[in-house]
Amino acid sequence: MTDAAALPGQPRGGVLSGPATARAVNVLAPNASAMTLDGTNTWVVSEPDSESAVVIDPGPLDDGHLRAVVDAAEKAGKRVALTLLTHGHPDHAAGAARFAELTGTKVRALDPALRLGDEGLGAGDVVEVGGLELRVVPTPGHTADSLCFHLPADRAVLTGDTILGRGTTVVAHPDGRLGDYLDSLRRLRSLTVDDGVHTVLPGHGPVLEDAQGAVEFYLAHRAHRLAQVETAVEDGCRTPGEVVAHVYADVDRSLWPAAELSVRAQVEYLEEHGLI
Repeated sequence: MTDAAALPGQPRGGVLSGPATARAVNVLAPNASAMTLDGTNTWVVSEPDSESAVVIDPGPLDDGHLRAVVDAAEKAGKRVALTLLTHGHPDHAAGAARFAELTGTKVRALDPALRLGDEGLGAGDVVEVGGLELRVVPTPGHTADSLCFHLPADRAVLTGDTILGRGTTVVAHPDGRLGDYLDSLRRLRSLTVDDGVHTVLPGHGPVLEDAQGAVEFYLAHRAHRLAQVETAVEDGCRTPGEVVAHVYADVDRSLWPAAELSVRAQVEYLEEHGLI
């Protein structure tokens, strides 16, 4: 979901599908919409000299897309060895079980209901396949089960829906919580400051070349929206729908139902902190 006029993080232009870094290739799913932007980015990640690849977010249950992901790996001389999920929303995860059938891989995720195999994912885990190293970064907020994957060799982070390549994301209340989301953004900011991450490989939209700029924009945007919601409530808006109409008047109305989820999360946050 996008509700911002600015394009933070120096988004990379050109075709979205294809190589993004030395180790990450995107296969764009054919599910473009107002919510999914150009479609879901399915990432095939591997060491350049390895025959094994990891796929992050197979995407929707679209057999053509899932086979295209397998083909992209095979054309690069790779075999898909593992599937990872950033979170359980259908545009990222609905195709995971079918993809596991096509590739014979296990599926690892934070949510046990999404896993195929015994191993899940959690804070501090490091996924190693064919010399590739991916560090698991818990980033709840968009959803309770949201994860990012730090790819240190490329100074990159795969963010799922926590940071998008264009616009801003939804805090999907009640599963998503604003306080968690703000903490997650700060955690990502520390990756840019302490670990030298400069590239965002998002779940939707173009690659971002300025990870720190993107995170700072998101934090500033959330603070601005929170202040607007607080003012709207103080001015007499009594329902989430009324707040959306007041605060998100500049946003496409087709996105208002999603905006209402974020408003509910923001009102909950303000109430928890005694601000309204």
